[in-house]
Amino acid sequence: MGKVHHDNRESKEKKNEFSLVRVKGTWKCKLEKQICKDTADCVSAAKIYESSTEKGTTWTVVSPIIFTYKVTETWGLLDPSNDTLLLGHITDPQELEDIKKSNKPIKRFVVIDQEVCKIYGAKLTEYLEANNVLYKILALPTTEENKSMEMALKILDDVNNFSLDRRTEPIIAIGGGVCLDIVGLAASLYRRRTPYIRVPTTLLSYIDASVGAKTGVNFANCKNKLGAYIPPAAAFLDLSFIQTVPRRHISNGLAEMLKMALMKHIGLFELLEKHGTMLLDMKFQADNSVYGRSSLKAASQATRIAIMTMLEELAPNLWEDDLNRLVDFGHLISPALEMKVLPSLLHGEAVNIDMCYMLYVSQESGLLTEEEKQRIISCMVGLELPVWHEACTMELIERSLEDRLKHSGGLVRMPLPVGLGQAEIFNNTSYEILRRAYKKWCEELSVSSDGNNCDT
Repeated sequence: MGKVHHDNRESKEKKNEFSLVRVKGTWKCKLEKQICKDTADCVSAAKIYESSTEKGTTWTVVSPIIFTYKVTETWGLLDPSNDTLLLGHITDPQELEDIKKSNKPIKRFVVIDQEVCKIYGAKLTEYLEANNVLYKILALPTTEENKSMEMALKILDDVNNFSLDRRTEPIIAIGGGVCLDIVGLAASLYRRRTPYIRVPTTLLSYIDASVGAKTGVNFANCKNKLGAYIPPAAAFLDLSFIQTVPRRHISNGLAEMLKMALMKHIGLFELLEKHGTMLLDMKFQADNSVYGRSSLKAASQATRIAIMTMLEELAPNLWEDDLNRLVDFGHLISPALEMKVLPSLLHGEAVNIDMCYMLYVSQESGLLTEEEKQRIISCMVGLELPVWHEACTMELIERSLEDRLKHSGGLVRMPLPVGLGQAEIFNNTSYEILRRAYKKWCEELSVSSDGNNCDT
């Protein structure tokens, strides 16, 4: 039988790197040496890499996506003389000037949480009419229980009937984090991406949902399982909305603020430790009583630091390409806990219970001293946040961490404090440490020391 001869020589590969050059309104592939600066209108940041062999050709497209969005703190957002809500998202001075000179009326579609609408609906209508805006206001019950694709489609149906310009007429979302998330997803779906504006009316959404790129709805009994990373054109923050928020919801927002303090900023932690009760009492407003102007100073400092530290973590990782994220602290177990007991726990409350358990994990791992742990727990209690919950069983914790492994590239990527205002990501926390931490957490903080939930 004759031998089969194999040709071990690799087939010759031909490679080209093309830039994209716009010449007289059309784009063309050009090698670097072919680009004539005098005739090119524009050279794109995108590249096309062509690789050819005798087997075929492969084109690899590298197209950088750059999002620019504003996060603006302002006062009197619904004051008719303040045009921030209508024009504050525009970054091009010429475009802004042209709009102001134009006789064409501004057109806006507004989605507002129905409870917020009861308080601010009349003022919003007055604002829009005073500025001669063609508008549609859609008030919806944007609660965690109905944070669904059905509600997003309801919004889209009304948007479609209103006929927005998908490039120049942003949808405005006014409400808490649920409202901002749903509207953001709806906007990202309509005509593949319609700009939208976030106006948070709760403390939680003020320093969390409003400043990032995440949108989403709940699906298959999982929190935010459907969504997209599409940042708003702008987020407009006005602390005066917080004055009508119930005290429990102020505390709820302080949990996310505390998260950033524990992960990144001891100064913020000390501010919350010292002024937390005042911030709860004053609802982040200026006051003429015993606290005086110091309440507003503490409020503005706390929100500024929380937003800045959040943006530090989000801006370079907007699409979560890097799964090692300090902002996930308090979010490894809380999603399952929150959905399990819905609606009895608010988001920030569930996050704080998660964070409190993780303090014990950190202390059992030798990363946090007993004194630091107790100091943080005292701060949590001072902020009127829950530190334990009977539904947060060891079984739920294990299942949550197993889920984490599936969706985080096979690593648990557990953010843990390693001191006050300092944190690191860990992947090797043993099962034994998790169980010891759980047992100690239950023994020290459970409302019932003989409850079955403390069994290990």
